[in-house]
Amino acid sequence: MNLQSLFQDFNPSKFVVHTCLLVFTILFALKLDNCITWTYWTVFTPIWVWKILVILGATVGSYVWWRYPHFRLEGEAYVHYKSMLISLALHLILLMFELLVCDKLESARHLWILVFIPLIFISIVSIAVCIWAVKHDRSFELELFCAVNVLQFIFLALRLDGFIAWSWEVVFVPLWIVMCLSLVGVLYTIIFAAILLRTPEVNAQQRRSSFHSALGYTFLVIPILIFQVLLADKLDDDIRISYTAVVSPLFVSFITLILMSFSAKGGNKWWFGMRKDFCSFVLGACPLLQEYANIAYNTERSTNGVELEQQLDNKDKTVKRADLMKPVLPIVAIEMPD
Repeated sequence: MNLQSLFQDFNPSKFVVHTCLLVFTILFALKLDNCITWTYWTVFTPIWVWKILVILGATVGSYVWWRYPHFRLEGEAYVHYKSMLISLALHLILLMFELLVCDKLESARHLWILVFIPLIFISIVSIAVCIWAVKHDRSFELELFCAVNVLQFIFLALRLDGFIAWSWEVVFVPLWIVMCLSLVGVLYTIIFAAILLRTPEVNAQQRRSSFHSALGYTFLVIPILIFQVLLADKLDDDIRISYTAVVSPLFVSFITLILMSFSAKGGNKWWFGMRKDFCSFVLGACPLLQEYANIAYNTERSTNGVELEQQLDNKDKTVKRADLMKPVLPIVAIEMPD
């Protein structure tokens, strides 16, 4: 096992975000079921941790950017730094929305439509951010999620304030559409993986990656769809189950996302001023860990001297037999006339 090969594609940003969302989902469901008596400000602690890490990482990255100007000449430093600033701005607006949600849940002093204004603003701005990210080959999962759900956020705010009396199944229509498109994408990845598995010209690495991709997207989308169905039925009082049971399919999706973060290449290299991928930064900062990462373990069965000698003899015979099968061509000197 090679430690460096294990973490070379690790994306720490996605790992932190998905882990915080998983813990928050558990705490929020327990709070709704009255299993815990914490305040909502405490329940939102994983969200605060996420935002603190974002602000701290951007602050340290900006300090390194302005303190060492020669670092700006490294590759796509300007694109990475600009991407970090855009992400910081969106997270600050998202933090405003989360603060308003906490205050609304604790005091009920605002309308939900006012609470959702920052989120709706993010959704509109995210359209332009997605276009910029595509042009500069940057990831935009959060921005894409906000952009495609702008209508859903408006429906949620109007329904929570009582301005519309639709059933929750109708309120979730924009999300149903998004999930249908996601199911089409999952079906495509499954078919593509099945085709590659039956294609002998494709190497094993491509088959394995396509299979893992199809498996990951399946365990990501299907539980979200189940959660959406359970939530709509729960809010419409069609079923009587706890909120913990309603959100339990999301646990599968979040765990899948956490596992996929170990193979999610990319990530901004200017968070905390690292200027390199997470694996190289950790191995460079910890010499002992770097020495351990250079050790590879071989799990093959050890052989004694006699068996090893026999294997070498067999290999030599195979090489000689292969040499005899090669065609023999006369050596023609360049100086020899035709």
